[in-house]
Amino acid sequence: MADQTHVLFVEDDDVIREATQLALERDGFVVTAMPDGLSGLEAFRADRPDIALLDVMVPGLDGVSLCRRIRDESTVPVIMLSARADSIDVVLGLEAGADDYVTKPFDGAVLVARIRAVLRRFGHAGGGRAEAPASPASGGVLTFGDLEVDTEGMEVRRAGQPVALTPTEMRLLLEFSTAPGTVLSRDKLLERVWDYGWGGDTRVVDVHVQRLRQKIGQDRIETVRGFGYKLKA
Repeated sequence: MADQTHVLFVEDDDVIREATQLALERDGFVVTAMPDGLSGLEAFRADRPDIALLDVMVPGLDGVSLCRRIRDESTVPVIMLSARADSIDVVLGLEAGADDYVTKPFDGAVLVARIRAVLRRFGHAGGGRAEAPASPASGGVLTFGDLEVDTEGMEVRRAGQPVALTPTEMRLLLEFSTAPGTVLSRDKLLERVWDYGWGGDTRVVDVHVQRLRQKIGQDRIETVRGFGYKLKA
């Protein structure tokens, strides 16, 4: 899968940038590595990579701001790199539109596994590009009040108006909409949406649910304390 996959990597530390680029290239990825956010934005617009790896703390245009700029223009998957797992920057990056994050220092094999997991969610295969995930539903349009979810056309409408979702947000909504009224735990959502075969940070789920609520209605997804979330039928 990685043979034709183009990675944009923005990292200001020369040693980390060069070592990570070499590691990714050994796994078959094509890598464009940039030392700051402004050059990273230029490279993104010029090359249109398949995935972006953005360090939070880079000069010129920080990683969070760069993620927002990318998200304004594209649904390309974004992974944030943060030096601290408990940093507020992690949440800020996810709120800016990132799909996942990896904490530094990271093992090269772990980073590659996370990249591949994100690409699987986005429907990449053989280096190809796909803007929407495969649907777990059998097809048709599901309706919840003023919300319509087209599981075949991968389109969402609220009160008749189209709702723009990232592929990760779409997958999350599909999980909820194909089991309305059913409580889905954060761990189950991490497994189904983020393709985690191991424990993950549930903040990823919480922030994406928050972002999804902003788009489809704050009261559409209910929090069930101590258990998880459910879509109101």
